[in-house]
Amino acid sequence: MLRSPLPHTFADPSYLQSCQDHSGDESELLTVPDGWKEPAFSKEDNPRGLLEESSFSTLFPKYREAYLKECWPLVQKALNEHHVNATLDLIEGSMTVRTTKKTFDPYIIIRARDLIKLLARSVSFEQAVRILQDDVACDIIKIGSLVRNKERFVKRRQRLIGPKGSTLKALELLTNCYVMVQGNTVSAIGPFSGLKEVRKVVLDTMKNIHPIYNIKSLMIKRELAKDSELRSQSWERFLPQFKHKNVNKRKEPKKKTVKKEYTPFPPPQPESQIDKELASGEYFLKANQKKRQKMEAIKAKQAEAISKKQEERNKAFIPPKEKPIVKPKEAATETKIDVASIKEKVKKAKNKKLGALTAEEIALKMEADEKKKKKKK
Repeated sequence: MLRSPLPHTFADPSYLQSCQDHSGDESELLTVPDGWKEPAFSKEDNPRGLLEESSFSTLFPKYREAYLKECWPLVQKALNEHHVNATLDLIEGSMTVRTTKKTFDPYIIIRARDLIKLLARSVSFEQAVRILQDDVACDIIKIGSLVRNKERFVKRRQRLIGPKGSTLKALELLTNCYVMVQGNTVSAIGPFSGLKEVRKVVLDTMKNIHPIYNIKSLMIKRELAKDSELRSQSWERFLPQFKHKNVNKRKEPKKKTVKKEYTPFPPPQPESQIDKELASGEYFLKANQKKRQKMEAIKAKQAEAISKKQEERNKAFIPPKEKPIVKPKEAATETKIDVASIKEKVKKAKNKKLGALTAEEIALKMEADEKKKKKKK
């Protein structure tokens, strides 16, 4: 194929020079001013309407029939504002949306299709109707085929929800998205940047990576986004690096078979029964001699068994070994006891206990009594 020549503008050196001048201002071109919003698509942008009619339909499960029947008038009212017709077929179990001649927005049919998909995946009407807004998108993540084992799939799906829905609530707050886990799908509604993070967290969780790690990274990113200086820099140095640890270790067998060293030579040929008889000389014996030899071997085994049994029986009649009698040690007679001193101590102790007077006190008392008697006379 022949290549087409470059346009004049790309070949012009002045154009290339201007591109180089503006390359330094890439950060200014990429940043969106705060508070800026894309203008809404109005009828003035497409006054003639659409040329062809477009329609989408989706099936819904049986358990959603009662809810859809109840909220279908609200769905029709919301879609009629954008000139889109909606029909509910309860016999077939399907929802259909189609454009009309008055429809002017070509993308509204895609948003209407997403609306009925979300309603089929157990999302409430109050949340699903947000998809009709321009700055809101949705993502339906299929997780049923990511894990083969059913029990493991249920555990990982519950890990995504968390205890009392705390993990899911944290994910919603950090991404500004509404997340709904139902059956084999995860439905998310919110801004495009948040949907990207939700998909990453959901897929990582089904790959056995706990959602708390991704939630921690999202919290750090939200704080870093507030700093205007760090917007144009790489955030990898601030984000935590989690290493994957393989916890499930292979169980080692109880009996380990040790492999023999490899040798190029084959193993020696085992001896046959004839070779063994030739070596022992039994091969040359007659039949009656062999029979007698076998009987003698049997009798020898029987004699050994009888002797062993007899030894076991005799064990009961063998008296146990008695412990040697230890003679009591004689009391040491070296220390002599002074009996007289002990008696005196006992007497003194008795006198003290009974409150008796000493010999000097008694003599003084006797003198005092005699003086009293003389005075009376």
